[in-house]
Amino acid sequence: MEMKAMKEILSWIVPIVIGLLVALLIKQFVFQLVRVDGPSMDPNLSDNERVVVLKQATIHRGSVVVFQAQGVDPTATTKTDYVKRVIALPGDTVKSEDGNIYVNGKKVKQNYISSDERTTGTGNWTLASLSNDHAWLKNTDATKVPKGKYFVLGDHRSVSNDGRYWGFVPKSKILGVVKVPFWGSDKTAKKNINTEWKNYFE
Repeated sequence: MEMKAMKEILSWIVPIVIGLLVALLIKQFVFQLVRVDGPSMDPNLSDNERVVVLKQATIHRGSVVVFQAQGVDPTATTKTDYVKRVIALPGDTVKSEDGNIYVNGKKVKQNYISSDERTTGTGNWTLASLSNDHAWLKNTDATKVPKGKYFVLGDHRSVSNDGRYWGFVPKSKILGVVKVPFWGSDKTAKKNINTEWKNYFE
């Protein structure tokens, strides 16, 4: 009788344990759901919107990523995840001039944000001027994105706390690439987030 009871208990405990392990493995290595906090990615991602983060996706210029900000942004004193757009990859040069961003001397397409955010919201700068103006703690006077790091900006640049203020994001801090599920955002916003940005330059 005891053996039968034990088998019955195990018959429902084992599937639960297996299910939990599978869920943990998926969260660790495949994808997880993340909630956007704040307006820095408006109009393409809204405050409190839920998005999917793909852990193994390739990071392109234009990809929207989630990263662990503690140790990157000096003001992030607790474990905090930021959502930003990758503007430049390791080894790239990047500058902003008269409303245009140039990566490796080529003008970047920025039709995913308004003209105001491209101009006054973004400002005029080079990596070297940013590092001096904002007293970056790391990679001061960098003229290109260091190996293993990325330069990121928020889409709502006039309010975004991003790479202009604290520098570069190490790859080890990036959790994955954001994808908006079919039920999220409007059609244009989904395109601006989910596109692979093969044609990044004008």
